[in-house]
Amino acid sequence: MGNIVLIGMPGCGKSTAGVLLAKALGMAFVDTDVVFQAKEGRKLQRIIEEIGIDAFLAREEEAILGLRCDKTVIATGGSVVYGQRAMKHLHECGVVVYIRLPYEEIKRRLSNLATRGVTLREGQTLSDLYDERIPLYEKEADIVIDASGLEIEQTVEAIVRHVETMNGAVYGI
Repeated sequence: MGNIVLIGMPGCGKSTAGVLLAKALGMAFVDTDVVFQAKEGRKLQRIIEEIGIDAFLAREEEAILGLRCDKTVIATGGSVVYGQRAMKHLHECGVVVYIRLPYEEIKRRLSNLATRGVTLREGQTLSDLYDERIPLYEKEADIVIDASGLEIEQTVEAIVRHVETMNGAVYGI
């Protein structure tokens, strides 16, 4: 039950912060995008192109439902919040932390959407996707970290502080 689950837009720093957070807390680290790619045997963008977004989201959810870990920092794909069963599973096994960044920062960080594996539907812009997902991230978050203007190390420190305050004993902090 002692997992920390990171959610947020692609490019918000979930994977980078996750590795550093795991090191800081002496926990394991799992990136669900990497797990999903390994299970499928191909990169995210190729999966989306070959099977479509809806099938991608269903398979992503199944991969997350198969996760069994403890004392682990879990960096999720940005689309995880579309899977209600996946989010229920992640809430049951840990605390969910939303790393929030303003749209302009996400746009700057995501210079190449074509190869990133972002689930953009036909005609949908990054701004549309951002507006669609923000309420979902906020709804699912146990903790919200506003990472605007923070370096990655400062983001990690903020997560540690919030987790300590929320339930430090579970994480051995």
